[in-house]
Amino acid sequence: MIEISASSTTTTIVISGDLDLAERDQFPEIAARVVGLRRQLVVVDMCRVNFMDSTGAAFLISLADAGRKRGGATVLRGADPRDLFVIEVCGALDLFRIDPDHHCEPVTAPDDTETDPTPSV
Repeated sequence: MIEISASSTTTTIVISGDLDLAERDQFPEIAARVVGLRRQLVVVDMCRVNFMDSTGAAFLISLADAGRKRGGATVLRGADPRDLFVIEVCGALDLFRIDPDHHCEPVTAPDDTETDPTPSV
């Protein structure tokens, strides 16, 4: 899932799940929406990315390239080292600013205090 929000200066993209070939059909529409917002700063929150392949990296690279052409910047926030490696292998890590200090809280399952998971005998 990819969610987009915008402030007066920043577009934030929050990605959850996989960013790969299976998701590529939605990339052109999302890229058009992000580019259409014309914000100088695009922040990509990758805390919830489970897996990214070269197709997902190409999507992020296209966003960063479009922003750079307008004089903007793209920040990767909460990116896993394996995701950064994929972008590096693509030769495009220098298109991004990396925010190594941001870490999202882990997602926890809701506390189900009414149900006892222990099987009854």
